[in-house]
Amino acid sequence: MIKPTQSSQLLLYDINSTQPSYGQLALWWLGQSGYAIKTASILFYIDLYLSEYLAAKYANTTKPHIRITQSPFQPAEITNAHWVFSSHKHSDHLDPGTLPALFAASPQAKLILPAAVVDHAVTLGLPAERLMPTRGDETFTVGAMTVHSIPSAHPDFDYTEPTGYPFLGFVFQMDGVTLYHACDTLAYAGLAERLQKYDIDVALLPINGGYVPGTAPNMNIADAITLAQQIKPRLVIPNHYDMFTFNTADVSQFISQADSAQLNYRVLHCGEKFILNNFTAE
Repeated sequence: MIKPTQSSQLLLYDINSTQPSYGQLALWWLGQSGYAIKTASILFYIDLYLSEYLAAKYANTTKPHIRITQSPFQPAEITNAHWVFSSHKHSDHLDPGTLPALFAASPQAKLILPAAVVDHAVTLGLPAERLMPTRGDETFTVGAMTVHSIPSAHPDFDYTEPTGYPFLGFVFQMDGVTLYHACDTLAYAGLAERLQKYDIDVALLPINGGYVPGTAPNMNIADAITLAQQIKPRLVIPNHYDMFTFNTADVSQFISQADSAQLNYRVLHCGEKFILNNFTAE
């Protein structure tokens, strides 16, 4: 099993003690699509999967969810969460084994999520008054940060008038830095055009493809490379691999294709801190 470069209290201390200045962005990959992201004025978490919930759910089935990477946190160790994002209902993004314990450990935390999955979140024991829904294709503020909720196709949009889009990505604008987290989505027609207007500094893109029976598909490595060429972020960081044995990707292939495309990219280790400083990597 892959061990994080930092974990537990050491990782929490690193997050708490890192103080980016204006124009800097610090992030820590926490596995799958999960990150802690911090700028001068805000810290938030997104799409955390820190438990063994899916391993237990799919044990003794034809699709066992066997972890490749050890979790960098026990959910109850996260005591500093104020803002948490979940992009959609799937348990590796809205984790029943993570969020209730995190909410108990961080009583100030609020969860931003698609309006379509609010009822599901409540069934997990998350208090409705601590949920902040978005219908998707909206712009709103979270603390000092501007957030644009971007519809995702996973594999379809599944839009309904009462609750909007159940699958989302997010563009975050904060302290002179713009970050796009694709979360789970296909590279659908029109996605690049939605994103080009934001002048994105960092793009977090899935690369696993996900073309496994019974599993909703994602963009694959080639899709991620093409999208990056279209939206021209200053840096691309791949994710959504090295979590489950049955559904991952070979990041060395991403490296090879990104080199061929002359993309500026960074491949992270789970638990590793990365800092973007005036649009250059430290």
